[in-house]
Amino acid sequence: MTLLAAAALAAAVLTAVPAPAIPAATLDDQLEVTGEGLAARQIRSRMLVSVGIDGRGPFRFLVDSGADRTVIGLSLARSLSLPPGRSVLLQGIAGNSRVDTVTIAVLTLGRSTIADIAAPALAEVHLGAQGILGIDALADQRLMFDFDARTVTVQDTRKLVAFDPDEIVVTARRSKGQLILTQASAGRVPISAVVDTGAELTMGNLALRDRIFAGRRPPPVTPVTLISVTGATVEANLVTLPQMRLGGIILQDVQVAFVDAPPFALFGLDKQPAVLLGTDLLQAFKRVSLDFRARKIRFVLRHR
Repeated sequence: MTLLAAAALAAAVLTAVPAPAIPAATLDDQLEVTGEGLAARQIRSRMLVSVGIDGRGPFRFLVDSGADRTVIGLSLARSLSLPPGRSVLLQGIAGNSRVDTVTIAVLTLGRSTIADIAAPALAEVHLGAQGILGIDALADQRLMFDFDARTVTVQDTRKLVAFDPDEIVVTARRSKGQLILTQASAGRVPISAVVDTGAELTMGNLALRDRIFAGRRPPPVTPVTLISVTGATVEANLVTLPQMRLGGIILQDVQVAFVDAPPFALFGLDKQPAVLLGTDLLQAFKRVSLDFRARKIRFVLRHR
C-alpha cells in the first residue's frame, strides 16, 4: 500500500477563458524528486518557501493554494510562545477535526506582511514542514513554482513582470481566493479542476468516477492511503486516466486517486465531476505561476 500525504483544507470556484490550441504536454514519471538532500526546499513534489513570524525566522512552510487558512507546526508555535486563540473546526481530506489555534501578529512573505492570522497549530510530523501557507496569506501574492530549479518565487503583484514566450495564461474568477478551472475535461467528461499545491496526489470525486466509467468496466486500481494534515487517513483507489485537458493543454496518462473526500462537498463540487490538481500533475510543467490578485494561472511547458 502506498502512503501519500494530502494537505487540502478547503477551496472555492474559478472560471477559465478559452485557451489557444498548443502542443500536447506529456506527464513524465521521472520528474518526482525525493531524498533528504532536497528536504530544505522540496517535500517530494510539494514546494517550500521561507516566511518570517513576528520578526523571527526564516521558517520553511509548504505552499497550499487549496487551503483557506495558514497552519503552523505545534512545536514551532510553542517555541515562539505564540498566544493561544479559540478552537476552530478544520476541514481536511479525511474529515472534520476541532483544533486549537494560535495568533500570529505578523507573517512576512517576501516583501509582503500579513497581520493577525489565527493559525491552527498541528503536529509537524503530519505537515511535512514547519507550517502551511494558506489563502489567507496568499490572496494578494503572485507565486512562481519552478520545478526545474525546485524553488518558489514570491513576486510583487503591483509590478509588471516579463512573461516567458512559452507561457500559457488562463484567466479565472476567484472565490475565497482559490483557483478552479472550469474549461477542463477528463476524456470527454467536463470537469472543474481545483489547483491544490498542498496535495501530492491528484484526486477525483466519485461523480467523475461514475461519469467516466458509466456502462463499462473500470480499469485496474491501486489502493492508496491519503494522510490529512491532522494525521487522519482515508482510503482511495488510484487509476490512470488516458487524457486530461486544462484549457488548451493536453496531459496524457494522468494518475487520479478517486475518493469521497469532504473538500469536494465544501467546494460545492461533490455532485459534479471534479478533481483536485496535486503537485504530481503540476510538476509536469517547467513552471506554474499563480497570480491570486489578477486571477490568472500561468503554465510554462517543458520542452521535449
